[in-house]
Amino acid sequence: MKQCTFFLFALLILTSCSNNADHPDNGETNSVPPPVPFINFAVKNYYPHDTSLFTEGLLFHNGQLFESTGADKSVIGITDITTGKFTQKIKLDASKYFGEGIVFFNDKLYQLTYTTQTGFIYDAKTFKQTGLFKFSNKQGWALTTDSTYLVMSDGTADITYLDPKKLTPVKTLHITENGIARDNINELEFIKGFIYANIFKTNLIVKIDPANGKIVGKMDLSSVETDARIKNPGIDVMNGIAYDAATDKIYVTGKMWANIYEIGFPH
Repeated sequence: MKQCTFFLFALLILTSCSNNADHPDNGETNSVPPPVPFINFAVKNYYPHDTSLFTEGLLFHNGQLFESTGADKSVIGITDITTGKFTQKIKLDASKYFGEGIVFFNDKLYQLTYTTQTGFIYDAKTFKQTGLFKFSNKQGWALTTDSTYLVMSDGTADITYLDPKKLTPVKTLHITENGIARDNINELEFIKGFIYANIFKTNLIVKIDPANGKIVGKMDLSSVETDARIKNPGIDVMNGIAYDAATDKIYVTGKMWANIYEIGFPH
């Protein structure tokens, strides 16, 4: 009886050792990845903003803050950061097109439209239209550049890289957060090698690694949105990120917001 008991005990030990040998990394394989860390930020300053502007794109070019808008006022112009005065440079036929994001590349200005699968090309100095292009994405939302390609969002979890000469897709970057697709990617801005993006209908701005599409950080700007809503209860969502490389300052705003906010965070 004792011999039988010893035999069973030894068998259990061998079985346990065998299972452990088959799965040496069992603990690591089943571990849950840590959540994406939040990025601390501070509001450094705020400036007046034209509340009639339904902001779709925001960027600096040659030291000036450019803004594109949509809805029934689909225009592109320059916003004076100190006074909030908006100087219109381009106007779309709002009965045909809903203006979306913009980007400068070399000597041209590119603009997307919302659902017409059409983009416009302008001379960057005169703002005269020099051409147009078609894209296959169902919608056009935002544009930025990594200095090699035009980079486009369309409201999904995919960002499309476009050849600036042919304006055809070169590659697609799938955006994920902890391995899960993160859709509603909206306004875009490249800042020191990373893509920062508004998440539509939220107060989040996410930091994306362009090497793999992974979200590596995020900011919750709910406190900024609350301040904006107090000043103008009729506002729409946060939208617009602009980086001034000359001063290393970052600005955010939203549709019909009364202010543009300068925010500081590690970047």
